[in-house]
Amino acid sequence: MSTRTAPTFKTLISAAELAGLQGHGGQAPVVLDVSFDLGDTGSGERRFALEHVAGSLYVHLDRDLCAPKTGRNGRHPLPDRAAFARTVGALGIGPDTQVVTLDAQGGMYAARLWWMLKWLGHDAAAVLDGGLAAWREHGGAIDAVPGLPVAQRPYPERPALVASVDADDVAGRGADVAVLDARAPERFRGEVEPIDAVAGHIPGALDRFHKDNLDASGRFKPAGVLRAEFTAQLGTRAAAEVIHSCGSGVTACHNLLAMVHAGLEGSRLYPGSWSEWSSDPARPVARG
Repeated sequence: MSTRTAPTFKTLISAAELAGLQGHGGQAPVVLDVSFDLGDTGSGERRFALEHVAGSLYVHLDRDLCAPKTGRNGRHPLPDRAAFARTVGALGIGPDTQVVTLDAQGGMYAARLWWMLKWLGHDAAAVLDGGLAAWREHGGAIDAVPGLPVAQRPYPERPALVASVDADDVAGRGADVAVLDARAPERFRGEVEPIDAVAGHIPGALDRFHKDNLDASGRFKPAGVLRAEFTAQLGTRAAAEVIHSCGSGVTACHNLLAMVHAGLEGSRLYPGSWSEWSSDPARPVARG
């Protein structure tokens, strides 16, 4: 007798597809809610305590997905890879686990966790397209009782599936390499800066507001539309000639995910982003 194998999702997953996985009968996906607010860092966790996708687990951006801040390594520095492997194992994730990340903020935090799982070498990770709102619209089960992880050993060491760069790489990039900044246009231009001490952007960078990846429903635009938009801005550059940046390496992952969804794979993340770059007064700043 043949056994039907559940499909593997590696970029986006719809609410209907997630519901199908949960009813498949095999290993259940691990669903991780990363809802967050930079201005109120406890709000996502409080909302999760009231309502969330049934069976999901909450992951806190600052507490679970970042290393300690030094004042020179950005607002959301990547954790040590071994430490993150322990976190992932404690969440019940093994090499064969399908992981679905979501938030209630258009995927900006879910995309960061998606990228980090790829960085750890875990390919079966996808962002719930439309997040909690799409799940609710589909009629998916909502609960106030948190799921219980079946903790495993630390995630085994594997090669990273995505690439990152540091500030020296950005400073020394070739003329053909584009830095794509995911912040809102007014922050990119340096007209306002509500979070970081210095306003502006990395000299030579281009601006692609991460919310432009979404349609009016809060879901990612079709792959063909995204591909045309990125190509119009980046020209003939290959994806490997693109470095993603933002304020602290979070919303940059949204642009990176959108490019992968569009079939443009191989771009790189600058995790420290503007918050790290601007912390060194010796680094140049551009405005306008």
